[in-house]
Amino acid sequence: MIICDTHCDTLYLRALQPGETPCVTMDAMKRGGMSLQTCTLFAGSKGMSDHPYEKAMAEYACLEQLEKCEGWQKVDSPLEAEEGRVKILLSIEGGEIFEGSVERVREFHARGVRMAALTWNNENEIAHPAKGGSREGIKPQGWKLLHEMARLRMAADTSHLNERGFWELIDRHEQPPMASHSCAAKLRPHFRNLTDDQIRAMASRGGWIGVNFYPWFLSDNGRAGIADIVNHIDHICQLGAAKYVGFGSDFDGIEVKPVDCSGPADVPAILDALRARGYGEEAVADIAGRNFLDYYRRLGY
Repeated sequence: MIICDTHCDTLYLRALQPGETPCVTMDAMKRGGMSLQTCTLFAGSKGMSDHPYEKAMAEYACLEQLEKCEGWQKVDSPLEAEEGRVKILLSIEGGEIFEGSVERVREFHARGVRMAALTWNNENEIAHPAKGGSREGIKPQGWKLLHEMARLRMAADTSHLNERGFWELIDRHEQPPMASHSCAAKLRPHFRNLTDDQIRAMASRGGWIGVNFYPWFLSDNGRAGIADIVNHIDHICQLGAAKYVGFGSDFDGIEVKPVDCSGPADVPAILDALRARGYGEEAVADIAGRNFLDYYRRLGY
């Protein structure tokens, strides 16, 4: 079975927080049967004021070192995923890494980046974050970068984006957007989660949603487990998005984890929980990874 995860912050942790111990390791990914792990190049928490491009390049250099020393393998297309082998896909978190430049979009595409979260929690040249409550839309320079991303088939990731920006992407962007690591607001009201209307719109546009494993996005009390992850997946499925949902763990970017899911090695337990909830093997395979690959097929891969 192909298993995909669309968000982890492991490269930032390894490159810029070297005192921390990552949970995403080659051994853990192999034990979890991971086929495709998306590793983000994170802009950092201070936005445009804190050299986001340089941070991204340090993280990219970290991946190159992992390829040399630990057998990590970066791919240029998600469709290179295969059962029984761990592959790495690159993303960006925080569009300020692009420095408002179409040329930067091309540069990172050439380095293998195939999705970009337009914002983190800071405003940048592209758009406004969900945090802060801005009601402004995508900026003019943001549309220029988005048009280039669409030309290159680099997915526009709405996780962290404000609601108006989300709806503008749904209505105006050339390609269906996705949300790499977000949950259902109906189950846990939070500015980072998607409303039922947003989930339905993502499905109707042919987008994709990766359910985040962060306990504070899964439950009101900050304590959560695999059952809560499955609750959010099931809720999204019940809204007609069963073909548009999967995993976006946020491993190595969250300070607390589900009580029974501490890293990639525990992902098969989520699949077992889906089976116990009544999901058949075809549906489990869709959620595990097939839906994500189908999303990129819709982008033209």
